[in-house]
Amino acid sequence: MRKDYRLEKRKYVIGGFICIIVLIYLIRLLVLQVGDDKYKESAESNAFLKRVIYPARGLMYDRNGKLVVFNKPAYDVMIIPKDVKEFDTVALCSSLDITKDELLQKWEEMKNPRKNPGYSAYTPQKLISHLSQEDYGKLQEKLYLFPGFFIQKRTVREYAFPSAANILGNIREVSAADIERDRYYRRGDYTGDLGVEKSYENALRGVKGMEILMKDAHGRIKGKYEDGIHDISPQSGHNLTLSIDMDLQQYGEQLMKGKIGAIVAIEPSTGEILALVSSPSYDPSLLVGRDRGKNYASLVRDPLKPLYDRALQGAYPPGSTFKPTQGLIFLQEGIVNLQTMYPCYHGYVNGLRVGCHGHASPISLKPALQTSCNAYFCWGFKNMIDKRGTKPSVQFEKWKNYLVEMGYGYKLGVDLPSESRGFLPNSEFYSKSFRGRNWSGNSIISVSIGQGEVLATPLQIANLCATIANRGYYHTPHIVKEIADSVIDTKYKDRHKPHIKKKYYEDVAEGMRMAVLGGTCRGANLPGIEVCGKTGTAQNPHGKDHSAFMGFAPYHNPKIAVAVYVENAGFGATYGVPIGSLIIEKYLNGEISPARKGIEERMMTSNTIVSSGVKKH
Repeated sequence: MRKDYRLEKRKYVIGGFICIIVLIYLIRLLVLQVGDDKYKESAESNAFLKRVIYPARGLMYDRNGKLVVFNKPAYDVMIIPKDVKEFDTVALCSSLDITKDELLQKWEEMKNPRKNPGYSAYTPQKLISHLSQEDYGKLQEKLYLFPGFFIQKRTVREYAFPSAANILGNIREVSAADIERDRYYRRGDYTGDLGVEKSYENALRGVKGMEILMKDAHGRIKGKYEDGIHDISPQSGHNLTLSIDMDLQQYGEQLMKGKIGAIVAIEPSTGEILALVSSPSYDPSLLVGRDRGKNYASLVRDPLKPLYDRALQGAYPPGSTFKPTQGLIFLQEGIVNLQTMYPCYHGYVNGLRVGCHGHASPISLKPALQTSCNAYFCWGFKNMIDKRGTKPSVQFEKWKNYLVEMGYGYKLGVDLPSESRGFLPNSEFYSKSFRGRNWSGNSIISVSIGQGEVLATPLQIANLCATIANRGYYHTPHIVKEIADSVIDTKYKDRHKPHIKKKYYEDVAEGMRMAVLGGTCRGANLPGIEVCGKTGTAQNPHGKDHSAFMGFAPYHNPKIAVAVYVENAGFGATYGVPIGSLIIEKYLNGEISPARKGIEERMMTSNTIVSSGVKKH
């Protein structure tokens, strides 16, 4: 009989299929035992409870050693879902001071993989956070009635002062995006949100620890596994010393009550921020505890926008505080010298008119700074942009680059989130605006006096003032002075030097001193303190002019540079100068002289928000 080779081949095919099936089962078994943590978690959860030990978050102090932010105990209700048995929901809700519907909602959120990507029935999950001390005590007594439940102790922030909210920031529960970005976090952890809390999160948060507890067959804790030799101790976060003077910060917030705007005070020699006031503001303690979400929503809806940090984010026309930059550029470029005189016919008149108030004419640079003459700086700008033999676009770029070196047009790099860059146009911007038509200095003359398209933040204006105070350099402004057991970024030690000669800064500083002695800043002439200043009255299309001021003191060896910006408050001398001078006096003398108490009271009690046209509903 002939041999059937087809049957012979079929034997090998069937054998091959059997081998493949066996191999698949073996691989699957290996994956379940080694790659899948579910069974490992199940086995371990029956015998052990791994409890996270949260580290103490770093404290914050002001430059004088005052404790500003510290920690207070808080309690979270945790569960291991697998161990949860039927329980009295009424008793639990009574102990937690919540309704049954709230409990069910939190339960569903915990089990929702979208809101809680790391959910596992075998690992501890947070059910309720921010238990009060009283509720913690009530639940602790009845905890034996709720199998699978335990209490996780942790800390939340406490603020020593109802001030500096936008500086300090706050902490919030991590989101799914936070967990995905940083493996350190688990659901229920906290992270910095806004201010120093956010920008220095890695330094403040510390390192979590772990304790391993043994459980009996009924899930009751029997003590530490092997006397705790496998436990991991937490590492506390680093304490921070802030550069702010809390007394000055609170004083600035008092002066800005009833006003919209900002105050920025800088120590010129270091770039350390002494005060950073944004008004209106809010009490940082509002964003702590179980009412955080409700309070945050209320702040977001507030038409006055207290969450908006106007000191860092407010982009304003700098107005006449911009004129010192023009003087510096014109001197460096040889457009003017100290003897150069320009006419002022109650303004700049040259095919168009830019108005100005009455003063002597013609006028040179220092008196122009003293009287804040618009015409002088318009003529200087026109002569620079329309320089014979050079295209206006080339000259404008040269002009713009000087301003960038002085800190305009880009973020300065302050160690706080949400800084704005302001706005500084380039030649391409105007070429597009004029759609290919020729343009000249006259076409954009308003930028020479800080109007038109130029926008700056109060921080940038204060930084310019610090640069003049230092006679030609600045340090990147920063809010953290020291980090315990660590070092601050070296970039805050570097000097930034615009390509303008020191002697020209001396000339501009003298002009600003003249403005205080007998010019637009006479209100800042303080007994015993040589103040240099420059007013700013910035037009805007949305209402009354903005009131601005920048100044530094003392004239020699300056200790403080300050910028004030009050929206819709009129002339710079009306609000900017008084507030700025009070800040300088308070910082240098520690108190306000009796002769100026009336000015202080007027600033603290006045309300310019009505003038702004903003109504609070």
